[in-house]
Amino acid sequence: MVLDIGQQDGPKPKCYFTHTALPSYIDNAHPPTKKEPFKTTLEQQYSHTLTLLLPASEAQQALHDKLAASDGVLRYARVYMKLIEIISGDFFNSYIKAGNIVMLSEGRAGTDNVFSLSDGILRMEVDKPTFEKLGLEGKAVGSEGRKHVKARFVIELNLRLPSMLPGKKAFDRLIWACKNVLDSSLTWLFYDLRSPTDGQGPIAAHAPTVKVLEPVAEPLSSVLCPAFPESIGEEDRDEIAELLEWIQMTMARSPRVLQSDNVDPYICRYRPAEDSAPANLVLYQWHGFVPPAFATKVLLAALKATGSSWFALEGEAFGGAKGYTVLRNGGNVMTWKYAD
Repeated sequence: MVLDIGQQDGPKPKCYFTHTALPSYIDNAHPPTKKEPFKTTLEQQYSHTLTLLLPASEAQQALHDKLAASDGVLRYARVYMKLIEIISGDFFNSYIKAGNIVMLSEGRAGTDNVFSLSDGILRMEVDKPTFEKLGLEGKAVGSEGRKHVKARFVIELNLRLPSMLPGKKAFDRLIWACKNVLDSSLTWLFYDLRSPTDGQGPIAAHAPTVKVLEPVAEPLSSVLCPAFPESIGEEDRDEIAELLEWIQMTMARSPRVLQSDNVDPYICRYRPAEDSAPANLVLYQWHGFVPPAFATKVLLAALKATGSSWFALEGEAFGGAKGYTVLRNGGNVMTWKYAD
């Protein structure tokens, strides 16, 4: 279901909503990745913030234990590299051909030349002058009728193909483009999916800075919580939108959801649902470079720790236009997915 959320002028962002029932047993080693909410958490390749909200109870200690058992500390690296250095030597052979890493370059999508690497696929989003110099095949990114928006092009290359080796025509064209056009050194965020991201290995030659993110539990006292529905249908659009609004306002630490709030209705029209009851909650947040595998790990830990209770998880993507929110209550899951 698509919710009609957005401004009246210009292209409208879309919010897709799904309601699903969880299976009776979930294997942490092999979760159902083609079903919600796992499908959504894995599809969002790069998140800058991951937020988890749940009741402050015995589930809090259970979550600590689950995260500790699955290494809930997030480690990634920041490194300065040229694109040619990524597709050359030990870095290319160890991390891309034989390994599995995710990388994201500096830059603003839709404005700057931005590069990313995931599952061996190098994605390059460039402007028209750069695209015309590269000599590589790509496709135009639609502007959806917006005026004064310069043309953008996307090039995607699977670096794990047998044709992506020195001496092969397609790979040699990429090497030429990296040496002669895309020859600037960029800041990259790096995460190794198969081994600890500790700055060792081929990346050590580029003097990486390792970042360690540990979640900090922030208590939220006397929050007015709505009665979460066991099931919800497509016709309940108002209730779906109100649940999403409450989750996001609570995660933003808004005083409007507190029992003690007495703001003048002239200043703020928001009011918690009539069936709301005060509760103590706890908020966990990771802010940095969050790959989908880690977000899924946190989701699985929350599912096991909260039992039949509820929790909400939100992932915010780089660029600000995409993201998702997951609300689990009992055996049911509601998922909101935003797209520009």
